[in-house]
Amino acid sequence: MPFHPVVPFFIIFIIAALVFWTNARYRWLSLPGSRRTISSKGMFAWPFPKKIVDFLYGRWPDFFLGVFFHWISPVIDEGMKQWIRDHYHGKVLTQELAEAVFTINQSIPLQDLEQIIPYAAARELVLTVPLEIAATECACRRSRPSHCEPTQVCLIIGQPFVDYAIKQNPGRGRRVTPAEAIEILRAEHERGHVHSAYFKENHLDRFYVICNCCKCCCGGIEAMMKYDNPVIAPSGYIATLDEALCISCSACAEACPFEAISMQETAVVAWEKCMGCGVCETTCPTQAFSLVRDLRKGIPLDVRLLHPDKGAAQPVPGERQSLPTGASAYGQAQIKPKLQHFKQK
Repeated sequence: MPFHPVVPFFIIFIIAALVFWTNARYRWLSLPGSRRTISSKGMFAWPFPKKIVDFLYGRWPDFFLGVFFHWISPVIDEGMKQWIRDHYHGKVLTQELAEAVFTINQSIPLQDLEQIIPYAAARELVLTVPLEIAATECACRRSRPSHCEPTQVCLIIGQPFVDYAIKQNPGRGRRVTPAEAIEILRAEHERGHVHSAYFKENHLDRFYVICNCCKCCCGGIEAMMKYDNPVIAPSGYIATLDEALCISCSACAEACPFEAISMQETAVVAWEKCMGCGVCETTCPTQAFSLVRDLRKGIPLDVRLLHPDKGAAQPVPGERQSLPTGASAYGQAQIKPKLQHFKQK
């Protein structure tokens, strides 16, 4: 049987993890934020390999992701790719949908987002009013030798995640108001970065952070584009071009994180690659792009529509129509399209 090159890494990893665990057991796990996370779902209760990974990811995210990007992602097979995207995945948000998370005026209960998140696990969402938010360092950016600035752009949402992130990594995160969170979103949008809501099995199966992803540093985008592992679901929108406004400057093609735009006489959008992030809208100097609903791209994660008392009698928007918002919005329970993974070819 051939000797797999990853084996030495895992041996070293387990030994180091056990050393870290012993230290953590008597220091970091005694922090209030850690105790709240432990009691929520037994996280870190015993030194099983999975729990060790959970702890390392929370305590040293830069190191953990750096190891994963450089050593693990290049060698995993299709079965492991499927497991990863079922247990740790993102959902692209347009600028409007990302801001809506921070402007909700009522709590959103725990629920299964089966229709919205096309993965087998980790698809629950809890938002409470008032909303607790922390802006923390982006581990993807910090794990790269050369990375984008600024780095404090990850918006962790809700408890026990906010307390845990701040206490475990003092000095690398701060509490922010909804207004400050929206300022971060808008600044990142202007930089041409993608808003993604991330869900993780080991974070109580829940949505816990909005990441602002750049194509040069983001591990999720890298997994899709470099390793053919679609860990991010489309927003539910598609970019469309007004050819009369296009000046063929190629700014959109250079900015698109998913390589969905090519240049011919005008810009051309590849439907199968477009994730509906809106980066082309931001970068186009003539505002030739717009986002429209595309039911084949799944259902948007619009928190304004998730409350069970909202919009149950409203019709489903048709193909290429804008998504209704506010009190007149449709009920999610009415829409059950067949969702699928969108792999990059």
